[in-house]
Amino acid sequence: MVKVEKHEARALCYDPIEYIKEDLKIQEPGVELLRKCMGSVCEDYLTFDILKAYLADEEEDLYWSQGAVEMIEKIGAQNWLIMQM
Repeated sequence: MVKVEKHEARALCYDPIEYIKEDLKIQEPGVELLRKCMGSVCEDYLTFDILKAYLADEEEDLYWSQGAVEMIEKIGAQNWLIMQM
């Protein structure tokens, strides 16, 4: 059974740094939810393997975003943007 909840639409982010920060607000609880789900599907090997691969991908994205925000705070937004070019 899938639970559907009504959510407010998010404003578009045109600033890449603001986008990363907003994305982190979604990634962090999402990764935590996936980690919790892993325990409930450990008996279903196929689902477990699919979720494990998905979790690894989401964790990689989360760690990149966290590192980017940390770097932005240390070197400044303009320097970080230049590094991305």
